[in-house]
Amino acid sequence: MITEFMELEFGQVRIFQNILIAELNEGVLFNANNNSELLKIGHEVFKNRPYGYISLRKNSYAVDPLVYREAALAENLKAIAVVSENELIKLNAHNVERQFYKDSGSFEVFDSLEEAINWIQFRI
Repeated sequence: MITEFMELEFGQVRIFQNILIAELNEGVLFNANNNSELLKIGHEVFKNRPYGYISLRKNSYAVDPLVYREAALAENLKAIAVVSENELIKLNAHNVERQFYKDSGSFEVFDSLEEAINWIQFRI
């Protein structure tokens, strides 16, 4: 059950238990400022409790690679999942994005939102 929904300039955020789910808008360049906003939301909503992040990739957009380094430093962000039906997006996430996280077991790619939620609940 979604407990909170936020409309941001660059996309939508949903809070589900101990998970922040973001769906970015088509054509967005997701940069460090956008990422800082998401990390701030995570900090405010979850305080110091561990949480997971799901990137629900339904739309096409670009990501500034510096975002990955900043997200990897967030203390209570314990698991990151990418959900997409697009094979190229999944391959890129698996081969490139995963490399930015100190614990490669904290990053995973899924075909469905349900799989990602289950994995994060298990990880946290």
